[in-house]
Amino acid sequence: MNKKEMAVSFLKAAASGEVKAAYDKFIASNFIHHNQYFKGDRTSLMVAMEEASKTHPNKSIEVKHVYEDGNTVVTHSQVLRKDTNAAPIAVVHIFRFENNKVVELWDLGQELMKDSPNENGAF
Repeated sequence: MNKKEMAVSFLKAAASGEVKAAYDKFIASNFIHHNQYFKGDRTSLMVAMEEASKTHPNKSIEVKHVYEDGNTVVTHSQVLRKDTNAAPIAVVHIFRFENNKVVELWDLGQELMKDSPNENGAF
């Protein structure tokens, strides 16, 4: 499995509620992240993702674009929250790999407007 496939597999497993298994398979023990809402360590983000999968269990992710450059993979995705009337979210994840494990992650999200004036859309 190449880095692009690993990044996508991680996102899909985590979105489907298999957070712990996704971490065990793809995330390094020395992992750090840059999500401003949680402490920057592996456990804090994993627990937050597990809690989110319990509060919003009917979530899915559709990866629209994947780019790889050396040890960096960037995904551009749409997250759908099927259990609510919430708008979909466009998300960019930036993964940094070492030894076929994710060691660093950045994520940026934007709720998609129903009536956006931009005719090009988010994807």
